[in-house]
Amino acid sequence: MEITQILGFVGALIIGLVLGLTGGGGSILTVPVFVYILHINPVTATAYSLFVVGSSSAVGAIDNFNKGRIDFKSSLIFALPAVISIFSTRKYLLPAIPHHIANFGSFELTKDLMIMSFFAILMLVASASMILKKKKECVDCENEPKESNNGLMILLGALTGLVTGLVGAGGGFIIVPILVFLAGLNMKEAVGTSLFIIAINSIIGFLGDLGHLNVDWFFLLLFTIISIVGIFFGIYLSRFINSQKLKKAFGWMVLIMGIYILYMELSGSGI
Repeated sequence: MEITQILGFVGALIIGLVLGLTGGGGSILTVPVFVYILHINPVTATAYSLFVVGSSSAVGAIDNFNKGRIDFKSSLIFALPAVISIFSTRKYLLPAIPHHIANFGSFELTKDLMIMSFFAILMLVASASMILKKKKECVDCENEPKESNNGLMILLGALTGLVTGLVGAGGGFIIVPILVFLAGLNMKEAVGTSLFIIAINSIIGFLGDLGHLNVDWFFLLLFTIISIVGIFFGIYLSRFINSQKLKKAFGWMVLIMGIYILYMELSGSGI
């Protein structure tokens, strides 16, 4: 086994560990691990990421289902347009984007550059959601009853599917606030429902790639299994570690990584 593969599998363990410790955010590392450590091209990396994210989220969703924390009505309203959007993005939109998109003087905008730059921007947004201090939430109580805004949820579901399809990240930091503010769920229900939605979106999105992607199933399944093992290890360690402080520290790491990826991608293109 090559050193890059060993480092990649260590990355898989860290991804699962972060997911288990903080309840989210680890999936934002999957594409960088695939691209910069394992040297997989961004389109394939985002597809592999969808499979890993979907499988990992399914593990969390099963646990939340057993605890009665999944709102299936909200899941259906949000996930249906998201699934259509992500599948269409992976099946038709991404393959239709040419490798060379445009030139702006000495700057060449390529498909890979567009994907990784967009991903880096998403990392910066995700890091802000982890770093910024939020009001203390009552996770053990019910929110005051709210009238759900189904129309806006359908629209945001479609947009979230587009983003997930392009960059291969689950988008939990986007979905959870939507479920809290538009569906009126409490935080525990929002997190559980979000994991269920992410699992569906990611796996359906991955299926959209199967017609034009050669999948190394042995590698992908091994990477996913190691990541899931990391989740259970992280859940165990979370009993002894302050997850909120850890999430903030992880947010700073994601911020630095996002800036680094953006710099590397743009500097390598003549800027």
